[in-house]
Amino acid sequence: MRIDSFFHPQTFTLTYLVYDEATRDAVLIDSVVDYDPKGSTIGFKSTELVMDRIKELELNLHYLLETHAHADHLTGTAYIKKTFPSAKVGIGEGIKAVQGLFKDFFQNGKESEGKSFDVLFKDEEEVKAGSLSFKVISTPGHTPACVSYLFNDEALFTGDLLFAPDFGTGRCDFPGGSSKDMYNSLKKIYALDDQVMVYTGHDYMPGGRMVWDRARLGLHKKENVQMKEDTGESEFCQRRDSRDSGLAAPNLLLQSVQFNAWGGALPGEGGDDFLKIPLRIKK
Repeated sequence: MRIDSFFHPQTFTLTYLVYDEATRDAVLIDSVVDYDPKGSTIGFKSTELVMDRIKELELNLHYLLETHAHADHLTGTAYIKKTFPSAKVGIGEGIKAVQGLFKDFFQNGKESEGKSFDVLFKDEEEVKAGSLSFKVISTPGHTPACVSYLFNDEALFTGDLLFAPDFGTGRCDFPGGSSKDMYNSLKKIYALDDQVMVYTGHDYMPGGRMVWDRARLGLHKKENVQMKEDTGESEFCQRRDSRDSGLAAPNLLLQSVQFNAWGGALPGEGGDDFLKIPLRIKK
């Protein structure tokens, strides 16, 4: 099994291409399109770099996986699926809760049964993708829909649950988020073997260091700045909630959630031609 990572500097997002060199079976995790909020324009240069790699390797793309409905970038799944129509878009079944939270907020009249996705994964579900196989682990906290994907008990893709050890974990202050849920999710992940390689969903390069996209779980247990193996629930929740209370909203929060929670359908192709941005008075 090989893993290629692609870093999107505009949103600090990491996309992963997981594939078997012998059989050419593959899955893609957390894809990105280029979005310019000033002109509200979507571009595909970054997405096509990943697609070019898939074509170069002549891969059979089985799944376009999402770890959750991201709040800081727009997904590239719908655009990629145009070229690879047999690939199924998969996400955790908790997406239905996220859709329910936001359909009324955006007043978009959309469904809340997860029908915008090809597959809704259950916790502990074992999934085959040709010669590849992975286990879906429900890891809520950042959002109710967050899942992690474990391949061969050796590679774990955690989305916004775990970041690099020197940055910590994802935030928990979005609607439906919970620091207690995140703590329980982290304890579930920390029960895995120390040698499991953790692949993070973002890297914010604190101090200007190079991109750090992966670290052994054992290193997280020893050195993660927010959640070590012996960190207690009250300590974690207090630290996480305190940090979250001072964070600004992500730059693309309102655009991303209403796009990603319904599969990222493109305008004119089943998507809306307009994104709704609520106007609120700051008190």
